[in-house]
Amino acid sequence: MYTPPAFREDDPDALRAIMRGARLATLVTATAEGLVATPLPLFLVETEGEAGTLYGHLARANPQWKLEPSCEAMAIFAGPDAYVTPTWYPSKREHGKVVPTWNYEAVHAYGPVEFFDDRERLRDAVTRLTELYERPRAVPWAVSDAPGSYIDAQLRGIVGLRMPITRIEGKRKMSQNRPPADREGVASGLGASDSEADRRVAARVAEH
Repeated sequence: MYTPPAFREDDPDALRAIMRGARLATLVTATAEGLVATPLPLFLVETEGEAGTLYGHLARANPQWKLEPSCEAMAIFAGPDAYVTPTWYPSKREHGKVVPTWNYEAVHAYGPVEFFDDRERLRDAVTRLTELYERPRAVPWAVSDAPGSYIDAQLRGIVGLRMPITRIEGKRKMSQNRPPADREGVASGLGASDSEADRRVAARVAEH
């Protein structure tokens, strides 16, 4: 990932926060048949390995798990993003030398990917992923709420994946390269948007 120094994010806590906030990731593998990518939710076990380990699952009918990767896999996590208009820059009124841009956060995690179909490992991965996203609900749904035979049948239709992270890149482009007045203008402009995503980016810009 191209990352100018001003936008590079190396703080482990910040990287993990972007990964957790992204919710849906994209798993990319390079194979003899070319690049293959699957959007899917992944969860991070921070205590497993130096940089953590990612877990998830994909449909058994998905050919990605059958194609031998020729190198490390990559998991892409996209954080909040927003279009930035030059009209928010006070510097536009001063000299006009401004152009539109896009603010965003992203993390690319790399590592060897292992696909597995062991029933207990699959059930554990599915249970942990379910608990992660059901936990905030007033009445969380649990894997154990469904009949055991039904869950067993569902598990036969998926394949688990495990990816120990060997390398990680983070980018947080939030107008850090602009003068303070321009950053304030961006935060104010995005903060007034009807879009929740824009307002999230406004808060990030204000932080920086």
